[in-house]
Amino acid sequence: MTIVWGAVLAAGLLLTISPWLWPASEQPKAAPVDGRLSRLLQEAGFAHTPTARPGVIAVVLGAVCASVAWLVTGLPAVALVAGAAGAAAPFSWLKSRARRLRRSRRALWSDVCDLLVSAVRAGMSLPDAVAALAASGPPALRGAFARFAADMAASGHFDSSALRLKASLADPVADRIIETLRMARHVGGTELTGVLRALSSSVRADATLRAEVEARQSWVRGAAIVGVVAPWIVLALLAIRPEGAAAYATPAGVVVVIAGAVLSLVAYRLTIRLGRLPEPQRWFG
Repeated sequence: MTIVWGAVLAAGLLLTISPWLWPASEQPKAAPVDGRLSRLLQEAGFAHTPTARPGVIAVVLGAVCASVAWLVTGLPAVALVAGAAGAAAPFSWLKSRARRLRRSRRALWSDVCDLLVSAVRAGMSLPDAVAALAASGPPALRGAFARFAADMAASGHFDSSALRLKASLADPVADRIIETLRMARHVGGTELTGVLRALSSSVRADATLRAEVEARQSWVRGAAIVGVVAPWIVLALLAIRPEGAAAYATPAGVVVVIAGAVLSLVAYRLTIRLGRLPEPQRWFG
């Protein structure tokens, strides 16, 4: 009995001093993938979409593509490649949509800066100037500013409403504009109009230069898509024929299909990476 009470006392003392013996270490971030996916959804215009939905769509689409390829060709290797391509398609579409949104909005931010300068010079407060963009701003951006106006009317807190607006727009230039407005709101903005005008000129010059370069390099993406799709169309046509299916069903044929998929992916990514202009980063996102 003495041993039991001694063990209980020792356990109590150990639990008492355990915070000092084993201090709580900082836990690693649980899901960096979820963070990247959440940012991708924001940049693609789906800020309020659950992060699990693209994964579910990817699984379903991959299963459908693999099933169709299996029924058409009867080749496990081709079905595996088709399933992988189908599973990657939703994420590729989100990235493509995010790039299109950034490209379409790139020429609009200078107008937003000019409208904010006009509103501030007319004597409007910063919240009213930003909310007014729901009616006077570029049509592609009015929805986000309308949500900001509703949020501002409900909460009356400019800082939190501006942060939600920044998450909704999910654009590097929008981050710079909103952070400038937040700083002016906190510490005063005697130079706000000058900063916005300089930012407007910089954004306009950058948009013009990027549009010219992207127009000249648009053939790179087209060539990459043709180069990665054409061999698989030929493979599908060959696999439909019985002798072609028998050839690709051998171990050597499976190796050819898998190696071709890997080389196609590497070549496509390398071509796109070499021909893509560096995108500005969201330092305040």
